[in-house]
Amino acid sequence: MAEPWRDRARRAVEWNWRLRSVGDPRPHYVICGKDALAYYVARAMLESELPTGGARVTVVVPERYRSNGPDVAGLRGVRVVRSDRLDVATFEAAGLAGATGLALLHQDDVGNLHAALCAQAVDQRVRQVLRMFNGTLADGVRKLLKAPVEVLSDAEMAAPAFVAAALNEVDPSSFQHRDKTLRVARRADVRPQDVVCALAHLSETRGVELLPAEQAGADLVLAEATGQPPATEVAARRLVRARRRRRPVAVVLGAVRGFATRKIGIAVMAVLALIAVLGALISRAEDVSPLEALYLTLVTTLSGADPDTTKAADAQIMQVVLNLAGLALIPLITAVVVDGIVNARLALHTGRLQPARVGHVVVIGLGNVGTRVMAQLREYDVEVVAIDKDPEPRGAALARQLEVSLIVGDAALPETLVAASVADCQALVVASTDDVANLEAALAARDLRADLRVVLRLFDGDFAERVEETFALGVSRSVSYLAAPAFIGALTERAVISTIPVDRHALPVAEVPVAAGSELDGRPLGVVNRDGQVRLIARTPAGGAKTIWWKDLDPRQVIFAGDRLTVVARRRGLDWLTRQCAPPASAKVTIPQGQVGSVPRPVPAQSGAVVAGPVAGEEPSASAAFTGSLPGSTDWGVAASAPDATGQPAGRPASTSGSDPQTRTSEEQRPETV
Repeated sequence: MAEPWRDRARRAVEWNWRLRSVGDPRPHYVICGKDALAYYVARAMLESELPTGGARVTVVVPERYRSNGPDVAGLRGVRVVRSDRLDVATFEAAGLAGATGLALLHQDDVGNLHAALCAQAVDQRVRQVLRMFNGTLADGVRKLLKAPVEVLSDAEMAAPAFVAAALNEVDPSSFQHRDKTLRVARRADVRPQDVVCALAHLSETRGVELLPAEQAGADLVLAEATGQPPATEVAARRLVRARRRRRPVAVVLGAVRGFATRKIGIAVMAVLALIAVLGALISRAEDVSPLEALYLTLVTTLSGADPDTTKAADAQIMQVVLNLAGLALIPLITAVVVDGIVNARLALHTGRLQPARVGHVVVIGLGNVGTRVMAQLREYDVEVVAIDKDPEPRGAALARQLEVSLIVGDAALPETLVAASVADCQALVVASTDDVANLEAALAARDLRADLRVVLRLFDGDFAERVEETFALGVSRSVSYLAAPAFIGALTERAVISTIPVDRHALPVAEVPVAAGSELDGRPLGVVNRDGQVRLIARTPAGGAKTIWWKDLDPRQVIFAGDRLTVVARRRGLDWLTRQCAPPASAKVTIPQGQVGSVPRPVPAQSGAVVAGPVAGEEPSASAAFTGSLPGSTDWGVAASAPDATGQPAGRPASTSGSDPQTRTSEEQRPETV
């Protein structure tokens, strides 16, 4: 009886993966995520020029999902596994066993922790990089997992860039390396002897030039920290001083306006005006001094006056009217008190009723990034007003703790922005997770005030750049683009010390060891610097000797094996330096002729899963046959819990223990085609 086509497809998948494990020296990375961060990490891994060549990338995405930014599953060159659960079966289908690294990039702390435990059950040696917001949970994960793990927060890395943009200053990035603390600053704010290297030329006409050849004219530099506070902190102090210098009368009037509703306020003012007019008339009719007239008016209004028939008719009329005004004033005062209490409770719970503010910062969206931005602004004692559609967003508890007013409503509506006093604020930070809602809120705020400084969060870096140029909304930032270099460095085990955001770019600071026999072994230090790509700032000689910093570096000094080079670089420049410092490439593994099977393509299985089957009739490709990878993305669905006739979950190769690929039938050894 002929072998069922499903079994033949499974055998083809198994044979293909056997060839990959034998003949493909490239590292394999599994990336789980569906948003822009997963896209940038996967794309960078595909484009990375590692010492062993490019990387093989498998992305795991849900069966159905909506992508707010670039779609990671659409990247050319990735293998796609679709599964709604990150469990053991999914990771086995993704080929996690024996992989180099695993990135868990969903915005779900508990879900990422569960996935990390499942991945650990598949292979404890795979390096894991987790995305987490909760710092306490992150510390526990590092102790809990047996596998090598790195826990990072994209919000924590990107928030300083938003804070600096809101205060119209450079990003206050600082880091400590060896025995020095370095920070980012404007050249005008630091002494010349403290400048480590030039980071960027900032020009409105030519844009941003990173790591320029001309060091002296750079606007942004990396400098040694000498105790001077960063520019962001200085700007925040200016805001606080300006707020404290506001006139006390204006503050009191603002508090009074926010205490009662408009109708009650008008009624109270009308009654008080009537009492004042009648008091003036009494002072004339009774021929008394102004103080005596005030006394008579208050007593008559609040407690009434004894009837006096001997008074003139006009005096009697004024006395009666004052008594009536007093009767109206008492309930109005009671209404003001009750209304003030109700308004205070509403403000506490919903934030809709707010006093007028000046010089504050409005943060829209208290998600991961918005909460971090709010917390850092409050650390600088900057007044913050938050807006969110959700009555209890992620940062609501912290907002109450920091005494930040939270307005619940749609930020695209003018009344919500007016309640937050957007027209009088220092800056507006739009940090929600919806690009469309962010753009709507920014445009609505610009309608209230044309010169308002807006810091806009957009997921797609290219879209952010085009929006900034077209709409002139101020500053646009992509959190994923800013955080991706740190995740890439952790995934590839590069010693990334810090990541410096510059405009919409990110410059990793890394320490690269020099291997024996590498391209740089025995070469002068001068070859490390590459304009626009790599800038050497320190060298630590082999043996753990004292670090030689930029001031004492000589381009003629010789690099020896074991030296560690600290550089500021762009991603491609860091890839180049990593290759130059890597040991000589080992001999490539060749695949015997005739043992290259067909590349599997997804075909539907009877059980509902999508498995791979051979496709013939295409021209062979030596490079593709050697690496076992597809020129485009390959979509593999996963039925995680549906076993087939062999007892294996559908969509995964059956066990091959006891089988020898050398003895397969001609049906299983057909030539591989791509």
